[in-house]
Amino acid sequence: MSRPAALSAAAAVAAAAAAAGLAALVATLLLLQPEDVGPGASLSMAETEALPKLREDFRMQNKSVFILGASGETGRVLLKEILEQGLFSKVTLIGRRKLTLDEEAYKNVNQEVVDFEKLDDYASAFQGHDVGFCCLGTTRKKAGADGFVRVDRDYVLKSAELAKSGGCKHFNLLSSKGADKSSNFLYLQVKGEVEARVEELKFDRYSIFRPGVLLCDRQESRPGEWLVRKFFGSLPESWASGHSVPVITVVRAMLNNAVRPSDAEKELLDNKAIHGLGKADDPLKP
Repeated sequence: MSRPAALSAAAAVAAAAAAAGLAALVATLLLLQPEDVGPGASLSMAETEALPKLREDFRMQNKSVFILGASGETGRVLLKEILEQGLFSKVTLIGRRKLTLDEEAYKNVNQEVVDFEKLDDYASAFQGHDVGFCCLGTTRKKAGADGFVRVDRDYVLKSAELAKSGGCKHFNLLSSKGADKSSNFLYLQVKGEVEARVEELKFDRYSIFRPGVLLCDRQESRPGEWLVRKFFGSLPESWASGHSVPVITVVRAMLNNAVRPSDAEKELLDNKAIHGLGKADDPLKP
């Protein structure tokens, strides 16, 4: 076999393996029982009608926010939505590299470049933020099993610790449907473990978001995920919405939840709750 043919065959095998792995994950998610969600899982009609006023009240508090994982799909949309809604007086991105943000809307965004292997040396990047959103994550295929655990558990947990020490009051964690530290599936096990360990830090308010399959037009090429998105996109909305959710809906759910007052120390929002919160009100309508 010629070298080009061998490379093509290897690529096809890799793509097939990725698709098979993602198909297994989807199958696992579909078989999961409905999750027992805590406070914050629903939005009353009165709260929905009050959202515009809640946003305005929130803006008046001049809060600072940081985003971890702004280079990823969810983080990128979250940053855009935060700026369009104008909810925070200061927006900081914390990441391993500086992002190219050429548009005028991004001119006041602060960027802190850190080495996640030496986060203690960058504690100042986590100082003085009222709210934090963590959308940090990678894949086993991209980073290997050890790399996946290091990013999705170790980096997230260390960042949360520094955020807590730096004065962050409300920490928002993007997790996954089916997260369970006792799961036999590595992805769900790690997500469940980091949820539990961040909870031990005792933030004043800790919000966990467990979406199903994220529907987006990912910039990074992941053939298996493309097939999964197409699969869910072909299903009736009433069925697909139980196991998938558009990224923009997740982001708006995060922000709608952040602006509404809560006395709950921990909020666990499943895929259904995310749909309800994210579609409750379009913040950009006149």
